[in-house]
Amino acid sequence: MKYQIESSKGWFDINLAEIWEYRELMFFFVWRDIKVRYKQTVIGAAWAILQPLATMAVFSLFFGRLAKIPSDGLPYPIFYFSALLPWMYFANALSSASNVVVDHQRMITKVYFPRVILPISSVLGGLVDLGISFVVLLVMMVWYGLPLGLNLLYLPLFVFLAMLTALAAGLWLSALNAMYRDVRYALPFLMQFWMLASPVAYPTSLVPERWRLIYGLNPMAGVIEGFRWAVTGKGELSNLVLLSASVAAVGIVFAGGVIYFRHTEDTIADVV
Repeated sequence: MKYQIESSKGWFDINLAEIWEYRELMFFFVWRDIKVRYKQTVIGAAWAILQPLATMAVFSLFFGRLAKIPSDGLPYPIFYFSALLPWMYFANALSSASNVVVDHQRMITKVYFPRVILPISSVLGGLVDLGISFVVLLVMMVWYGLPLGLNLLYLPLFVFLAMLTALAAGLWLSALNAMYRDVRYALPFLMQFWMLASPVAYPTSLVPERWRLIYGLNPMAGVIEGFRWAVTGKGELSNLVLLSASVAAVGIVFAGGVIYFRHTEDTIADVV
């Protein structure tokens, strides 16, 4: 007698109870990704610090000292580093989530487990690097004599929004990558374009007020601006237009990602 394991028929259906049942497998994926990332590296987890620091130095020199781009009254290193942390977390998490289904193709074709835990584990794994880099940002804040205010209490909300954004886009791209392998080649271009469309190298204050709503449809605009505001108290969140647009965009992309991932889940094992 043969049995066939099928997913549920509902398109927008995330079985949280089933995900919780497989939580040990999900955290195994997270732990394994962290170990593999720094296995046989010279400086190990220090890469989580060196990458944003090196990028911060380049941005501070060319965009700050030479181009004289405004920094909302913040020292250039703080301005750029506080934006690079959520951006690099998002970029690395999205890149990992986009390839995770293809990377686990042998397991998918042999063993049943909720496929959605693969992109979720990719998003969770990047939090370790974010935490390490955030400690460096706190040290920099002390070095420059910048106080930490009550805005810092809102920081977990913007980290969660970054996680949700990475997961939302990762659900789309992981399913698309399983169907069309040229997605991974288009991803670097997408990330370059996305960074230019986000307030990493420039402040949101340069965007005209009448374009803030449209600009906020980029979910990472709200994430980066909110992260910078929570840490430094500087930013353009006073009217909440940008943040509201970003939250709405994340919700739409996430809902669409869940529907598409569930729609293709039954066929992923056949084409991966």
